[in-house]
Amino acid sequence: MQRLPARAVLAVTAALSLSACSGGGGEAGPWEGPSAPDTSSAAPSAPQSTGRADGDVPRDLAIAVSEPREDSVYPEVGDPLVDALHYDLDLAWDPDAARLEASEKLTFRATADADSFRLDLADALEVSALSVDGDEAAHTQESKDLIVEHAVTAGSTYVVEIAYAGSPEPWPAPTDRPDFAGGVGWTTTDEGEAFTFQEPYGAFTWYAVNDQPADKALYDFTLTVPAPWSGVANGELTSTTTADGLRTTTWHLAEPAASYLTTVAFDDFTVTELESDSGVPITLWGPTGDPQAMGDTVYAPEAMTWLEEILGPYPFDTFGIVVVDGESGMETQTMVTLGDSEYATSKAVVVHELAHHWYGDTVTPSDWSDVWMNEGMTMYLQGMWEAEEEGIEVGELMDRWAEFEVFERDHAGPPADYHPERFGSGNIYYGPALMWHELRERIGDEAFFDVVRAWPESQENGSADREEYLAWVEERTGEELTEFFDAWLLGTKTPPRD
Repeated sequence: MQRLPARAVLAVTAALSLSACSGGGGEAGPWEGPSAPDTSSAAPSAPQSTGRADGDVPRDLAIAVSEPREDSVYPEVGDPLVDALHYDLDLAWDPDAARLEASEKLTFRATADADSFRLDLADALEVSALSVDGDEAAHTQESKDLIVEHAVTAGSTYVVEIAYAGSPEPWPAPTDRPDFAGGVGWTTTDEGEAFTFQEPYGAFTWYAVNDQPADKALYDFTLTVPAPWSGVANGELTSTTTADGLRTTTWHLAEPAASYLTTVAFDDFTVTELESDSGVPITLWGPTGDPQAMGDTVYAPEAMTWLEEILGPYPFDTFGIVVVDGESGMETQTMVTLGDSEYATSKAVVVHELAHHWYGDTVTPSDWSDVWMNEGMTMYLQGMWEAEEEGIEVGELMDRWAEFEVFERDHAGPPADYHPERFGSGNIYYGPALMWHELRERIGDEAFFDVVRAWPESQENGSADREEYLAWVEERTGEELTEFFDAWLLGTKTPPRD
């Protein structure tokens, strides 16, 4: 996600793996509810416990153990008591009625003793049944809070099963960006197409979730919609079946993701399959009958090659882009969701959002005050790419960006201490990008690109905050950088540049 000086907005990415599944023309059949998927060719979905790791966590879920926290910018979202390990989501979408019928199985670890726990779930979705470890549990639902009256013990794991339904609605976005005027979370078009954009939050508009970036979890999705439409989600497409006028796709995300990095989309899609030079399969999902909507997304293999030369091997098994009828876009894990504007599907956006798979997806900020950790580096990498395309030095482009960085900092605050109601403003992009260029000139290319490459490699599937990140940079470079980072990230005025 990016904000440009002209108030244009970047789109977001995610990686996804697919078997061939192309949408055709024709009318959708009558809605009859979800049909059972054909499991003959499907990979295993929900993880099965094969033993125990430390404490009470099943071994196959140990990779998803996190350290949740109360977010410093948006403390009303997420609950530090809940460490989500695995979400199994079965979603059936009726585009004519704009109605979602869903069931969910959440496995989580309690981080403390308590008489109850909270999940985030918007009250546009009504819960009809809820159980914990097979026993019916009392619960209350108000606004976005789902309170479950069930005692939990620190270190123990629990399985929550929820049935719910309704017409999902977007949630007001904490930003003045025009591309988010419609809100965050689930969006439905006039034609019944559905997709999600949810940074810094909004996953709770379509499933019960601990919607905070420090809590990463594994995911399985079963998506049903009238054919010829398809449901698209994060991870690997493990099966596609069509029966009784309905198409069901199943998706498996094998590496843990923060909730804001999950997505679904329902539409009549046409699929294009590509491959990067390094062998990573790349799949493009575009609206059937509108090839122009895909823009420059076919540039993805070249963008991956360019980034891999700087950042090292792509950190996931697959990559994909889905183009939707939206105003903006957002990176999500193993998949990129882009609005269908000319800018959102441009080469620069593809480079930026693909870079997020290193900075933002494989390593994620633990707190929304540190979103600059994602956007600053991906913006600098985009700047390097743009400079190459223009045939100029990257410093010349940084000089241009510096001209309006002052305005962005004045508008929304310092990059690491921004105004909570101006999330995603240009201050988290341009100031940190200029900072990284200043550091590059200070320590030299060899040391700089060692840092750029080593950080996501050292933090695979992890989360970190500013203190951890900057201490690591100082240790890696042997430089004392406290005043330098404080000036760029916390200063109300743009620091002087060399």
